[in-house]
Amino acid sequence: MSQKIKTVLKIFAVLIGAVLVFAVGFIGWLTITEYKPGDVMPTYPIEDVFMANRPLSTEDSFRVLTFNIGYGNLGKESDFFMDGGKNVRNGDEKLVLKNMEGIIGVVDEADADIVFLQEVDDSSKRSFFINERQMLWENFGNEIVFAPNYVCNYVPFPWPPIGKVDSGIVTLSDYDIEKAERISLPCPFSWPVSAANLKRCLLVSYHNIEGTDKQLVTVNLHLEAYDDGEGKIAQTKMLWNILESEYEKGNYVIAGGDFNQMFPKTEEKYPIFTAELWEPGVLEENDLPEGWQYVYDENTPTCRLLNKPYDKETAQHYVIDGFIVSPNVEVVSSETLDCGFEFSDHNPVLMEINFK
Repeated sequence: MSQKIKTVLKIFAVLIGAVLVFAVGFIGWLTITEYKPGDVMPTYPIEDVFMANRPLSTEDSFRVLTFNIGYGNLGKESDFFMDGGKNVRNGDEKLVLKNMEGIIGVVDEADADIVFLQEVDDSSKRSFFINERQMLWENFGNEIVFAPNYVCNYVPFPWPPIGKVDSGIVTLSDYDIEKAERISLPCPFSWPVSAANLKRCLLVSYHNIEGTDKQLVTVNLHLEAYDDGEGKIAQTKMLWNILESEYEKGNYVIAGGDFNQMFPKTEEKYPIFTAELWEPGVLEENDLPEGWQYVYDENTPTCRLLNKPYDKETAQHYVIDGFIVSPNVEVVSSETLDCGFEFSDHNPVLMEINFK
C-alpha cells in the first residue's frame, strides 16, 4: 500500500473518530441536561403570587375555551415536516408576532372565564425566541399558570434542526386558583430519543367554590401526537384515573385541550384521505363512564393537517379538540370558533356550563 493511500486512510479514520466522539459527547450532553420533571410538581404563576380575582359560586354560569395556538408559527401559510410538509419553522419573527396578535384577539373576543392554551413557547428557536407566555400575561393579566412539556437545550433533528425549545401549556382564569399542579404523563419514547422529546403532562388547577367544601378542578391537556398509538392510550387512561378520582371527592371536573384523537363519529364527517401521513387516534363513546360527557362541535373542524399551506377545499380536517365534563356539570352550549386556521393549525372550542 502506497504512503499516499495510507495517509488518506489515516485522515479518514481520524475524521470518523472525531465524528463518533462528537456524537457520543452530544448525546451524553443531551442526556445529562434532559428535562426530568417529577410525577407531580407545583406550578406557579408568572408573578410571585396569584392576582386577586373573583371567587367562584355554584350559581355561576361560565365559559371555558380551549385553543392549541401552534406556538404562533403554524398559521395558514405554514406546513410542518412531521405532517408531510417541508418546514421546521416558517417565515420570520414578524409572522409569529402577527399570529400571536391574532390569537390574543381571538381569545379576547371569546370572553371566556377560563382558557386552556397549548403549545405556548417561552423561549424557542422555532418561534424566534418570542416570549409568548409573557405576551399572554401582559394582555390578559388574570391568573395564569404554566406547565412545561417540551424543554430541550437543543433538538438535533431534522435538518435544519429544531434547536432550543422551551414550551408548555397555559391556563388563564378569571377565578381565584387555590393551587395548580403539573402531573407527568407516561412517555412512549425510549432513550436516546426521549432526551430531546416532549414530556407530556396535565395542568390541573383547583378553584374553591364559595360556601361549599367542593372545588372546580380543571385539567388542561395536550396528549401525544407522533407515537404509534400506545402513548395516547396510556395517557388517556391516566387522565381518566385522575378525573374520576376528583369526581369521587365530590368535585366538579372539566378537562379540555388537544386530545390528538378524533371525537366519536367525527371521522364520518371528516374522513381520513391522507392515511400515509399523520393520523390521530380515536376516542370511543363506549369508553365514557356513566354520566360523563365528551363536549365538542362536529360542525366545524378543530384541526388541519400541516402537509402544506392551508387550502380549505383540499385540506385534511379533524375534530380532536374539545372537553370532558363530569356528571355534575351541565353543558349549556359548545361551539368551534371558525378562524379559518388563520393563526394556528387549530380552531378554538368554546363551551358554556353550569353546575348541577
